[in-house]
Amino acid sequence: MDNKTILKTVDHTLLKQTSTWEDIKIICEDAMKYEVASVCIPPSFVKQAKEFVGENMQVCTVIGFPNGYNTTAVKVFETKDAIENGADEIDMVINLGMLKDGKFDEITEEIKAIKEACKDKILKVIIETCLLTEEEKVAMCKSVTDAKADFIKTSTGFSTGGATAEDIVLFKENIGKDVLIKAAGGIKDLDTAKDFINKGSVRLGTSSIIKMINNEEVTGY
Repeated sequence: MDNKTILKTVDHTLLKQTSTWEDIKIICEDAMKYEVASVCIPPSFVKQAKEFVGENMQVCTVIGFPNGYNTTAVKVFETKDAIENGADEIDMVINLGMLKDGKFDEITEEIKAIKEACKDKILKVIIETCLLTEEEKVAMCKSVTDAKADFIKTSTGFSTGGATAEDIVLFKENIGKDVLIKAAGGIKDLDTAKDFINKGSVRLGTSSIIKMINNEEVTGY
């Protein structure tokens, strides 16, 4: 697998709380230069970033991030606002407390509401695998499938762990045929990136791939 193939899967990500427009501009420039799948940035920068990249790059942003415990109404508003500002893709975080209470139907309905707010834009659902049991992960595969979201995503990168090969395999075995997989967080080398792709992940959420390819030191998300 060559570097270009890997780059085509990457959501080039910068979600640090202290990110400035200059930081965001740099990753947008890198995203266009290396022809990645999208640039994933905080909602407050979406409008400016979309004006900067135009149709040259997909702009992704996050909803209910990173904890997921906003109300559904707030998440729907955030989604509509992001799309009005130019977002092409939405990565939402599920309500983990609701999940721990076993309210799977309510989670499914929330995802459906956000998918409706997305209209024709891509929706990825972050389930934060590092905080879940295997049974809960399987239940979320069903919820994401039933809600007709486009992707199931492993992680925010802000919790106790990121993507694992085991979770990619579990997703692959339990999601519906129309749901795709995004691995995010903790992708520290090209071999891991390749392994995730080979196991079924069609997107990688990371800020590190370009540095890896250029043999630079990797830190952060």
